[in-house]
Amino acid sequence: MKLIHTVLGLFLAFALMIALLITSIEAVTYWTPGYYEKEYRKYHVLEAVHMEMDDLLDVTKEMMAYLRGKREDLHVPAIVDGQPREFFSEREIAHMEDVRGLFLGAIAIRRGCLVAILAVLAFLLWSKADWKRLLPRAICAGTLIFFTLLAVLAGIISSNFSKYFIVFHHIFFDNDLWMLDPQTDLLINIVPEPFFMDTAARIGAVYGISVLTVFFGCLAWLWMVRKEDL
Repeated sequence: MKLIHTVLGLFLAFALMIALLITSIEAVTYWTPGYYEKEYRKYHVLEAVHMEMDDLLDVTKEMMAYLRGKREDLHVPAIVDGQPREFFSEREIAHMEDVRGLFLGAIAIRRGCLVAILAVLAFLLWSKADWKRLLPRAICAGTLIFFTLLAVLAGIISSNFSKYFIVFHHIFFDNDLWMLDPQTDLLINIVPEPFFMDTAARIGAVYGISVLTVFFGCLAWLWMVRKEDL
């Protein structure tokens, strides 16, 4: 039974790490609207799409609502170069439908992770496991393993971001709709490749802080339990 408890503890740790990663992506993507304005100014997006900042932020707000499933379509009117038009082309709309599937799929995975965590906790309590020591140890070990693997992956990707950016799209998309034309498609101008690099770095920072908080919290818990044993 002790081996089962250990395996389940590590499983819980991995589920927690995945849930935190998805939450970090969500936090950067959805919960920091000022970030987009900063990036738009940094990469001179307004000049590229010939729009006012308020109008572009309105489009961004509607795009985020669509990705979260709060909006049914991406037919968003906008003022571009002083003229009213649909901001997104049909190709962009088709591509963003695939992107929305990834976002909603990630949220479903996080929900599954949380259910799995609760199920493991319930089993550990039912089977009278030494959860006070088992869980923090398993989470610390799982955190180190998962974070190390992720750090290695991040290092590989950062060595040639453009290459792995393309690899990512080939893995997650079964079409070429993501290959947009900057001359005709506005989406590629508002989220250029450097934007994705900045976003990945920001997600990494948020995730790193979250993981380290959990890790050191578990270490502190183990320290307190050890003091009780003395």
